[in-house]
Amino acid sequence: MTEPAVTPPPGCPAHAGATPLYGPRFQTDPGQLYRELRATHGPVAPVELAGGVPAWLVIGYRELQLVTGQPQLFGRDSTRWNAWESIPEDWPLKPMMAPVPSILYAEGEEHVRRSRAVTDALAAVDPYELRKRAEEIADRLIDEFAGRGEADLVAEYAHRMPLLVLCRLFGLSEAQAPVLIDGLLTMLDGGPDAPAGAQRLLGVMLELVQEKAEHPGNDIATAMLQHDAGLSHDEIMRDLRVILIAGHQPSSYWISNALRLMLTDERFAASLSGGRRSISQALNEALWEDTPTQIFAGRWATRDTRLAGQRIAAGDMVLLGFAGANADPSVRQPDGSPAEGNRAHMSYSYGEHGCPFPAQEAAEVIATTAIEVLLDRLPDLRLAVAEHALVWRPSAWVRGLMALPVSFTAGYHA
Repeated sequence: MTEPAVTPPPGCPAHAGATPLYGPRFQTDPGQLYRELRATHGPVAPVELAGGVPAWLVIGYRELQLVTGQPQLFGRDSTRWNAWESIPEDWPLKPMMAPVPSILYAEGEEHVRRSRAVTDALAAVDPYELRKRAEEIADRLIDEFAGRGEADLVAEYAHRMPLLVLCRLFGLSEAQAPVLIDGLLTMLDGGPDAPAGAQRLLGVMLELVQEKAEHPGNDIATAMLQHDAGLSHDEIMRDLRVILIAGHQPSSYWISNALRLMLTDERFAASLSGGRRSISQALNEALWEDTPTQIFAGRWATRDTRLAGQRIAAGDMVLLGFAGANADPSVRQPDGSPAEGNRAHMSYSYGEHGCPFPAQEAAEVIATTAIEVLLDRLPDLRLAVAEHALVWRPSAWVRGLMALPVSFTAGYHA
């Protein structure tokens, strides 16, 4: 629960010995790290981002609901951050939290205005047409490697399939997909080129808005341009980038993380192949066990407060630990598994900045179609390397593999 703090010092007051959210240990087994944080600190833990930047990580399910459901206490506008003066210009994680005028950081009536335009544009997408396009793209991508008997399901499928679908929805050319993937991954990995990756994405979105202003189409960009919210071209450009990132990365890693579970977890695979669960149920379990957006940055305290016993100062950064909250023992069964059919995971966040329902529906259509088509075309998929050889992306934000090498019976699979 939150209560007024007793005059905490400025900045993050309890960060001596904070746990780093980077490095091989975090990258390889974040689940164990969350368990240790919970045992040591409880549902809110002091952590450190790359460069020694302090933050609070919320890994309690109830506490995460509280933080995301109380915008008056934990705001989205990152200009509140009390550490900005010490953040270097080239800090690689800056693109994920720099204060820019987008729906991501808007609050109050401004957020309502922009959110209405985004939600209405997404709601106009026909789910039957979306599934049809997704099936066509999935089949076309599988055609490219079905005859080889081997493939990397991350680079050749899970990254490309959702992005090509989103290109159709946005009104973008498929030829722009490689530039978009490169910009997305560069930005989210948080390396030295992250700012340049963010700018590449903005450049593509600006060109798209300018084109659709002159040549409207049946797409999301046009729908936002014509919406009665009256968004400017600059506002639409920035909000389209948010939709692209939020639409591609979670869907891409949702697909590859679910496929990894199917290829490495005997219980998961047996239950699926035995017909005891649908692809949709399997994908839901994947969100509980290996959610693609494991941490989100974030919220900033609007005043001094307490959260689960921790003293949070005004302007402190509060990271949303979706993966940690999904693993909270208070919402799991005694054996640690999620209840069958339970969709109350935190993978879509919560509150007014949670993922809009039309976007959730679209993501599930894309992910379900990707796996259904793949398993129908290549039913004898098997992992081509030892499970311990799989490498996770070096990102504080997303939980996803660098590659997922598989083999299967070569030949054309109709």
